Amino acid sequence: MSQTQNGSMERRIAEILIQELKLENVTPDTFDVTTDLVKELGIDSMDLTTVVLVLQGEYQVKFDEDSYPSLTTVRAIAAQVKQLQGVAT
Repeated sequence: MSQTQNGSMERRIAEILIQELKLENVTPDTFDVTTDLVKELGIDSMDLTTVVLVLQGEYQVKFDEDSYPSLTTVRAIAAQVKQLQGVAT
């Protein structure tokens, strides 16, 4: 996957996070894809489940609940989506 495609996936995941969690004072352009979602933004398991459900519909993938603890950044989520899609990273 090219850097541009990777960046656009990360941007889309950031858009979903911002929309679903009603994050303020941040845009997809200013969202740091390496921000720890739990430690820095305080996202809990219910928030993450909400986001995962949207991502599953968006990308036609199925996340295993065992993978949830590793979904700590937008970059990690994008990597997981690509792995589930069978796309080489």
